[in-house]
Amino acid sequence: MSDTAPRGGLAASLRSLLGSGLALLQTRLELLSVEAQEEKVRLLSLLGYGAAAFVLLSFGLMFLAVLVTVLLWDNHRLLALGAFTAVFLTGGLIALAAMLRLARTPSKLFSASIAELAQDRAAMQVEPRQ
Repeated sequence: MSDTAPRGGLAASLRSLLGSGLALLQTRLELLSVEAQEEKVRLLSLLGYGAAAFVLLSFGLMFLAVLVTVLLWDNHRLLALGAFTAVFLTGGLIALAAMLRLARTPSKLFSASIAELAQDRAAMQVEPRQ
């Protein structure tokens, strides 16, 4: 036997290959976990800021509508109420359209993991000999 032959032969090589494969799988799963955590933090922040903005802007617009209506109470109260109704409904429809557009766009969750797995797959493919 030569000294360059690996000790343990085929079984050791298979164990080494399996160990490398499991290490690669563990790394990819850790990447998926990190991406999921980042997405969770992003979504919670988005919901928190969105809720705060919605409540504060709603109160601000309502008080503005009441203020202008009270200022114009003697002369143009119906015009003021109609104008604010139109503004609020238009803003609501625009927000609804934006929400639906955003809901239709696909999520980029796990895109980095998918790209890494594609690179791993490409690296493991054996090129045919000519």
